[in-house]
Amino acid sequence: MAGSILIVDDVATNRIVLKAKLSGARYTTLQAADGRAALALAMTEKPGLILLDTNLPDMRGSEVIARLRAEPETRRIPVIAMTVHDDPALRIELLKAGANEILTKPFDELVLLARLRSLLRAHASADETALRALTCHELGFAESFHDFAPPARIALIAHRPERALHWKAALARCLPTERIQVLSGDMPLDDPRAGEVPDIFVIEADLARNGDGLRLMSELRSRAVTRDSVIAIATVRTARETQATALDLGADELLPCDLSGPAAQEAALRLRAQLGQKRLRDRLRVSVDEGLRLAMVDPLTGLYNRRYANAHLARMSQRARRTGRASVVMVLDLDRFKRVNDSYGHRAGDHVLTAFAKALRANLRGADLIARIGGEEFLVVLPDTTLDDGYRTAERLRRAIETQSIRLPSGENISITLSIGLALGGTRDTDPQHLVDEADAALLNAKATGRNQVAVAQTSNAA
Repeated sequence: MAGSILIVDDVATNRIVLKAKLSGARYTTLQAADGRAALALAMTEKPGLILLDTNLPDMRGSEVIARLRAEPETRRIPVIAMTVHDDPALRIELLKAGANEILTKPFDELVLLARLRSLLRAHASADETALRALTCHELGFAESFHDFAPPARIALIAHRPERALHWKAALARCLPTERIQVLSGDMPLDDPRAGEVPDIFVIEADLARNGDGLRLMSELRSRAVTRDSVIAIATVRTARETQATALDLGADELLPCDLSGPAAQEAALRLRAQLGQKRLRDRLRVSVDEGLRLAMVDPLTGLYNRRYANAHLARMSQRARRTGRASVVMVLDLDRFKRVNDSYGHRAGDHVLTAFAKALRANLRGADLIARIGGEEFLVVLPDTTLDDGYRTAERLRRAIETQSIRLPSGENISITLSIGLALGGTRDTDPQHLVDEADAALLNAKATGRNQVAVAQTSNAA
């Protein structure tokens, strides 16, 4: 079951306790008592994440993970390994097999749930990017790649320079081909020179003041040039609240502040795994961005065009029917747009359309599909979204456009309004084009009842 969590433990009491904790956090669970049952369930149910006890009666935990990673259908499922003893050799074995995280029993519930949220978010984002790349491939616009990858650039930022230098020496022994450098915590966040953006930042949670490292991470996430870099936060092992907060704020990895002994090898394995995932994401992103630039993107607004939207909407609908997750389809139209062209000229009209497209990007998520499907008509698809959330998003868009003043090339300022029609998909077996037609009918209703409003398809209200 997509989105569920598979609990694998041969002790029934342990499974019951974990299920209770996860159910309290509103997660759906599956259970298996041994490795073979876990592999079978993973193949048939495609869980969103696996919690794997490493002391199973039929096979080692590392073998279960290795088999999961060997199958295309299960290789991307996040795995948290649960161990009884904090054995460095076992941790290395599990990480080499492909574990995403290792927790020692009894583990801290706060950190466990934060790690679950972090891995599930990353998994969903990777799935969406892979889905878009697959759409490109099926349409014949996939980009080819070479296996060669240049050395990674790893930036280390610690409160005390001597600690950062210790990290550098420890990691350099385990990652000899990568470029590792020490940076200052007060470094400028202006755009780095081309080719010098760090692939990975390792940041101590507490720099000059408690929490400064987390604030720096938030700044890096907000900058376009560093948004896609891997960020690992270094903390002391007992800083449970800091660890949970770091994960919820977007940290990709947690490392100990002390990288002495086996901890350095474990940290290097974690960073190497994160680097591999980043490079895959980068390749998929290039496959989408470059492969579709001319054939699948509207040249005026830079949004996807109708051809791409139809193909991607069909694939999103297939996934929604398979997983049972709702999605919302919006058709948007600028009110009385012809008056803009008639009064100010087509150049001004083009300027309004590009400003509107920019506003859509600024107010929607990266996973949302945005396309221009007509002159002043646009399509938006919100995956994994309920009708109520979709309506709130539509209202937020409508208000944002209504209050926006657009400066034309002539120097004049104008305002425009927006009408939106909504339809709900994924809860019933509906043809993707029929969903668009339903949203379009709702749009006509919004126009007929006064414009500058959001209307919901009658079938969606009934659902």
